[in-house]
Amino acid sequence: MQVTSARQRHILILARELGSVQVEDLASRFDVTPQTIRKDLNELCDARLLARTHGGAMLTSGVENVAYDARRNLAAREKTIIAHRAASIIPDNCSLFINIGTTTEEVARALVNHKGLLVITNNIHVATILMPRQGMDVILAGGMLRKSDGGVTGESAVEFIRQFKVDHAIIGASAIDDDGAMLDFDYHEVRVAKAIMQNARSVMLVADAMKFTRTAPVRIGHLSDIDTFVTDLAPAEPIVDICRASGVRLEIAGETSANDETLEAAK
Repeated sequence: MQVTSARQRHILILARELGSVQVEDLASRFDVTPQTIRKDLNELCDARLLARTHGGAMLTSGVENVAYDARRNLAAREKTIIAHRAASIIPDNCSLFINIGTTTEEVARALVNHKGLLVITNNIHVATILMPRQGMDVILAGGMLRKSDGGVTGESAVEFIRQFKVDHAIIGASAIDDDGAMLDFDYHEVRVAKAIMQNARSVMLVADAMKFTRTAPVRIGHLSDIDTFVTDLAPAEPIVDICRASGVRLEIAGETSANDETLEAAK
């Protein structure tokens, strides 16, 4: 299932603001039938983004992530657009980290035609995508391999990452708070992500707009810690202000060149 409609994304935003949403209220707000809203809520609940209540739905727990296979299908089109914009920023003949995540996986797919890359990753899926490509070297971090998502975590992975100093890092996040905090669910995964950020000359965050509607308990860092943020929709003004104040390059994937002057103000 793909959460790609503006209505479903808006429902998630409302659920975050209000804590819960009601079928009849949503049907009136979006001028659609209650049956249409029930279908939207069922799909969002199947993805474990919401939980059904009597007459509506509420936010799910902020302490457990959506299953990896389900996350691959959430905002799939947006992730592809983000990935292509991110890949266009990465030059040939450079070194980079790519960490765990479905969006970072898409970036790996968008990088397959690059030349002269050295890629260090703790994501077995990224390694599998890039390993067959000519002119590209891939190093897979050692450590415990998680069966749930193909990620390599733990202290051995952290120490492995610390052996390198690379040109670029591409990281993901499970949630982005209004204050600019980048959040995730797994402490061990975050430890690796922090090591990646500390050992890259330039850090790029790739995250779709749905991440602004979610929460998670473990802090990766702050938007001010990164150099480039690639997303699919213009963030709320507080996030734009943080990027502007911190000198973060804000890239809205899919925006036409006509909007470039507007984006420059947030860089």
